[in-house]
Amino acid sequence: MTDAEDLIATLALEPIELNLFRGVSPNEGFPRIFGGLVIAQALLAAYETVEDRVCHSLHAYFIRPGDVNIPVLYEVDRSRDGGTFTTRRVIAIQNGKQIFNLAASFQVAEDGLEHQSPMPEHPDPESVKTELDQLLAKFGDKLPEKMKEQMKRPRPIDLRWPDPQNMFKPVPKPPRKQVWMRAKAPIGPEVKLQQACLAYASDMAFMETALRVHGLTWQTPGLQSASLDHAMWFHRPVDFNDWLLFDQDCPSTSQGRGFIRGEMYTQDGRLAASVAQECLMRVKV
Repeated sequence: MTDAEDLIATLALEPIELNLFRGVSPNEGFPRIFGGLVIAQALLAAYETVEDRVCHSLHAYFIRPGDVNIPVLYEVDRSRDGGTFTTRRVIAIQNGKQIFNLAASFQVAEDGLEHQSPMPEHPDPESVKTELDQLLAKFGDKLPEKMKEQMKRPRPIDLRWPDPQNMFKPVPKPPRKQVWMRAKAPIGPEVKLQQACLAYASDMAFMETALRVHGLTWQTPGLQSASLDHAMWFHRPVDFNDWLLFDQDCPSTSQGRGFIRGEMYTQDGRLAASVAQECLMRVKV
């Protein structure tokens, strides 16, 4: 395991003052902080002010691009401590300006009525090749060395999906995608760490589901894209060191925005979490 694969260490926060925490982002050659990192660190900052309750939902907005070269300050507002529910607001700050805000609700554990959507048909995760293996099988020596090196770099999440877009000749695809994912390094049993890692991964390979509808990729000339908001609901406990199926669809793209929904299932069919996001997607001619 490399440092880049140790997601718990990457997400760790430094307490600065009461309700104030500092987090850093690994510099992997991209100018902007990965949105999933900010979501996860903001959730952990909120958890630092909550006792004996578990997050059941979070709602967040991305306001400005985050700079990977400087730390992020997370300021927690203890909005309410109720008999059953606790609410927290978290503001992420760089250079004195908000780059992100999050609202999260926490609940005392309790039993209740049980129902869930059935797990959709899916391939076995071990039968799906990694993205690099699929590209090598399809393009072989035609794959640029720079792209190969970038895709070989250590990552904290193992991602596999059976129908990746052709990066060199993209074509419109149906507005649906499935991704198998799991954390590479041990997470441990703490619910807050499991949820933080799941929140981190929930922003991976998500926006692509809206782009693929129009035959777009991250390398499309003139493409301007960014996450605008992100919502997540935690339904059941999960061990993210085991495979999770992230089943996604894109009901709508319009007015320069795309909307994506997703459901995360354990291998034995339990619905662990639901996710929704709206993204900016423009193509400048």
